[in-house]
Amino acid sequence: MNVCTYICFVKLEQAIQSTKFKNEVHKAGLNILYTAWWLKTVMSKELKEFGLTHEQYNVLRILKGKYPAQMCVRDIACRMIEKNSNVPRIVDRLELKKMVKRSTSVIDKRETVITLTQSGITILEATTVKVNEVMDGMMTVSNQEAQALNILLEKVRVREE
Repeated sequence: MNVCTYICFVKLEQAIQSTKFKNEVHKAGLNILYTAWWLKTVMSKELKEFGLTHEQYNVLRILKGKYPAQMCVRDIACRMIEKNSNVPRIVDRLELKKMVKRSTSVIDKRETVITLTQSGITILEATTVKVNEVMDGMMTVSNQEAQALNILLEKVRVREE
């Protein structure tokens, strides 16, 4: 049994070796942070096998959502899960891997637009199959529980800026 598998079955107190929390609300906040770290760690390991980072996978998914339309870097950045991601650098790396293509916007010659290549589509399809398999195995909640969790998480983010 690997560390990630072990940790997901233990309580937060066991995982972080602490039982002292200000209250249940603060404990829930830590639990969200810890769970997000755990999910990202497992997904990053799977994506690494395809030569992708979590952020690169996110950019490919964003571009696929608009495909075959092109997107500018600013619009990609607005849709990123991690808002502080360096999108130009991520696009540079994806371009070196021939997964995306840069070109000048037809509408505004000052703007650079990005589009998926066939290679990017192919790798995205393969990684998405694997990510879905892993997510299905990791998420041990029912659809009804997931719906309730989604409502609670959105309530937590009510003051999101």
